[in-house]
Amino acid sequence: MTTISNTPGAADLDLMSAGTESLTARLTHWAETRGAARALTFVDYTSDPAGTDTSLTWRELDAKVTAVAAWCQRRANRGDRAAVLVEQSAEYVIAFLGALRAGLVAVPVFEPSPLPGHLSRLAAVLTDCSPALILTNRRQSDAVDEFLVERDLTGPQLVAVDMVPETAGAAYDPVPLRPDDLAYLQYTSGSTRNPAGVMITHGNVAAAATQTVRAYEGTPGGAVVSWLPLFHDMGLVVGIAAPLMGGLSSTLMDPIAFLTRPVRWLDLMASAGAAITVAPNFAYGYTAARTTDEDLEGLRLDEVALFGDGSEPIVPSIVDSFYARFAGCGARPSMFRQGYGLAEAVLLVSSSPAGQPPKARTFDRAGLAAGRAIEVASGATLVSAGQPLDQLVRVVDPATHRVLPDGRVGEIWTSGPNVCQGYWGQPDAESAAVFRAEPCDEDGQPVEPYPGCRGWLRTGDLGVLLDGDLFVTGRLKDLIIVDGRNHYPQDVEYTAQNAHPAIRRHAVAAFSVTGEQGEYAMVVAERARQLTAEQVDTTAVAAAVRSAVSSEHGLAVRSVVLIEPGELPRTSSGKVRRAECRARYAEAGD
Repeated sequence: MTTISNTPGAADLDLMSAGTESLTARLTHWAETRGAARALTFVDYTSDPAGTDTSLTWRELDAKVTAVAAWCQRRANRGDRAAVLVEQSAEYVIAFLGALRAGLVAVPVFEPSPLPGHLSRLAAVLTDCSPALILTNRRQSDAVDEFLVERDLTGPQLVAVDMVPETAGAAYDPVPLRPDDLAYLQYTSGSTRNPAGVMITHGNVAAAATQTVRAYEGTPGGAVVSWLPLFHDMGLVVGIAAPLMGGLSSTLMDPIAFLTRPVRWLDLMASAGAAITVAPNFAYGYTAARTTDEDLEGLRLDEVALFGDGSEPIVPSIVDSFYARFAGCGARPSMFRQGYGLAEAVLLVSSSPAGQPPKARTFDRAGLAAGRAIEVASGATLVSAGQPLDQLVRVVDPATHRVLPDGRVGEIWTSGPNVCQGYWGQPDAESAAVFRAEPCDEDGQPVEPYPGCRGWLRTGDLGVLLDGDLFVTGRLKDLIIVDGRNHYPQDVEYTAQNAHPAIRRHAVAAFSVTGEQGEYAMVVAERARQLTAEQVDTTAVAAAVRSAVSSEHGLAVRSVVLIEPGELPRTSSGKVRRAECRARYAEAGD
């Protein structure tokens, strides 16, 4: 096992053993030791394009969280669920932590939104978790109430956290929170399955947040900047949990503010000094493409501590475009940290070392499809996701459960204190098959899990270990298997998006469909925004895609469907939902 060593300033983390101290206990610690220091800032761009700051000190944040906890205690019982339906704001943080401090099980979700599919997904989550309380704020309360009535979800009681007076905290009855107590349900983004509530204990999130702080070399008094949605696993850990564990101040903004003008993200990083940020891979290419020369004037990124990259496959060209665009502002490839993780492990499984540029290696495509990583001069280029973080990682044959040697492609399994307990509402046997799996070595003997852990997590992701580095190759359920050959959908999608200028970049889904004569491949792609439907020859586009994919991958694409910009179904974190694409295609017919 490769671990990230402690860094200067990390000694304060050693005051607690990972998994034995809750987030809210850590908040109290910082309120007592660094009470007047800034803990949280939210920058609102809705009324002023330059942004309006709202900040709380550690002492102020602690007091507001205690008040909400006391208010919740009088309206729900320990272990009840409390759904957080608050817009991205400081109140979201207060609501989430208030539920934890009250001994409730928080359910971080999102406020009612007109975005496609969000209302149905929100209703499904609330039906699944049956909350006793809905935590919102005054601005959202009417919309939340209307949503609950429309969806016949009128059982929970609404609490507007910004209306709770701080004096309510005097009635708070302290709740002892044990490491094995359930802290919150993290509903998965559902890229390959229906959303499911991952059961995360106080010990799980404490361990994961500690791993994150150590991996990113955070120190008390340091800073984190994030635009990621707080209901998402990455946004919650990076924006709330890790700063709490490490004593870092957190500066947050709304995802829409980032998408509207991505240079705002970099401006906040520059003003925060040696700050840490993490984002999906697409964000770096998006920022490079949407930042003007005027935006670059006066922008200095020399002091940025790191840009973390995760949540989706890392495309080397995207990373290169970011650093090429901002090199004149002081951005350097050594600032980049790539990693791999998933909600079922709270966040990170692995991360690259500090101070090193992305490590890319090129493999033979046919070899990868056959289960072997063979380095070649031209082929599929993968970026290392680094080394395991205070946990064990193995690559396992998904059929036999035997651990594979280095250089062999298989399912990524991990074991550590950050691995969660199971899926909410599912039979224990089903959760055990995913969260407490049992691999064996080449002699058929059981492989021991991480000390103190009950088993291994089957991630559902495919990867290969080489020289201590983990390379993620794709999703097990997303593999395109035609005529007995495996094809990674992201490789096919990359080829398809470059086959014709009428195809919008990063808006392609490739998958296999079962027909009367077996499996066949198809591609769904969005039309480029700069072109109208009348300007596009769909026959020529389809022919270009078929030709490119056949030439590059030896794969015959039976059908190519061109759809409108924005129609491709995505998860809350922006990943393409290939399974939903497949389902929609099946419903529509050939």
